[in-house]
Amino acid sequence: MPDSIMKDFAEFLKTADIPSKRVSHYIRWVCRALDVFDLAHGELISRKKAEIYLKDLAKAVEDWQLRQAGEAIKLYNFFVRKNTLKTKSNAEIEAGWYEVEQEIIKNIRLRHMSYRTEQAYVGWIKRFKKFVNKEKDLVDGVDLQEFLTHLAVEKKVASSTQNQALNALVFLFRHVIKKEITPYIEAVRAKERRRLPVVFTKEEVIAVFSHLNGVHQLIAKIVYGGGLRLNEALRLRVKDIDEKRQTLTIREGKGGKDRVTILPQKLIPELKKHLEGVKKLYERDRKAGIPGVKLPGALNRKYPNAGKEWGWFWIFPSPKLSVDPEETIIRRHHLNPTGVQRAFKHAVKAAGIMKNASIHSLRHSFATHLIEEGYDIRTVQQLLGHKNVQTTMIYTHVAKKNILGVVSPLDKD
Repeated sequence: MPDSIMKDFAEFLKTADIPSKRVSHYIRWVCRALDVFDLAHGELISRKKAEIYLKDLAKAVEDWQLRQAGEAIKLYNFFVRKNTLKTKSNAEIEAGWYEVEQEIIKNIRLRHMSYRTEQAYVGWIKRFKKFVNKEKDLVDGVDLQEFLTHLAVEKKVASSTQNQALNALVFLFRHVIKKEITPYIEAVRAKERRRLPVVFTKEEVIAVFSHLNGVHQLIAKIVYGGGLRLNEALRLRVKDIDEKRQTLTIREGKGGKDRVTILPQKLIPELKKHLEGVKKLYERDRKAGIPGVKLPGALNRKYPNAGKEWGWFWIFPSPKLSVDPEETIIRRHHLNPTGVQRAFKHAVKAAGIMKNASIHSLRHSFATHLIEEGYDIRTVQQLLGHKNVQTTMIYTHVAKKNILGVVSPLDKD
């Protein structure tokens, strides 16, 4: 690689968010590795050579320098491949990939993974196909590593997004392509951006509710009143309501787990009135001979007629019938989240609230307000359905500080 191209590599490093003062160090690590193995500038540094170089380097440098050298080599290899990639025609690339997508879908459904996961995985595989620009039989672990690096360096995605892409592609390689990729997963990682959740005050919650109407307002109240995710609220069934215990059962929440959370007492009369209208829609469906609603997990096959029972009917059914993407039959689904999200955004704006909030902010507000009222973190964790208490702990950072009994020195006489 001529010096002019090495200068291009230096410019590339700047676009990869490497601070200018560190660029020369990255260049030096790469040049030293090339010299060690007598490689020309522009030749790839193989994984084996990189391991030998870094192992030897570890004897003479500190840990942070070793990590920097390793990242420099990954970025260098990515840069070289990017600038030497040969494009192929779409016809060549598309050959065989359709079968891959169908096989992915088949494997996901055999494992009873959610439809949203299926959509996400297929979406990532399509992006991966476009990036590697080669036939499916030719892709390997190096392509996986380069794609993950591309997401971090050029697309600047969040670490959670990169992890989702990694999960999708590991699934692809293990269950469809069947190639070993474990040694290649160490790509350049996206920087983890730990942002505090957007939380409403109690007054702001009331203000937003005042600008919502009908079913959208009821959904928002359930999300806030029980700390639900929007999709959990939309997937509620009639049988999930326990009026006497004032609880809601969340079926197949995030991670495929069930849990029980709060049903606010003041919502019960409103919910009963809403269900009177839903019951009429249910009865019309039965008279029209429409297939029952989709059941969770394997219950569709085990109890094929249970979906026609009132207890399994959606609390928030869609007014229109739609095609079930998994079974290609027409049935009634629950409300689409897009309409609810749009209505909520309008309500936040109408309430004059300038926060970058979404309906998920009601779930954040539920947790924060409980902590402010003195409920212990483990209780809040269970209500939210968090696997790890550390996830719940973030709400202690946005709760009012006066719950700790701390008074600012500026407030003291």
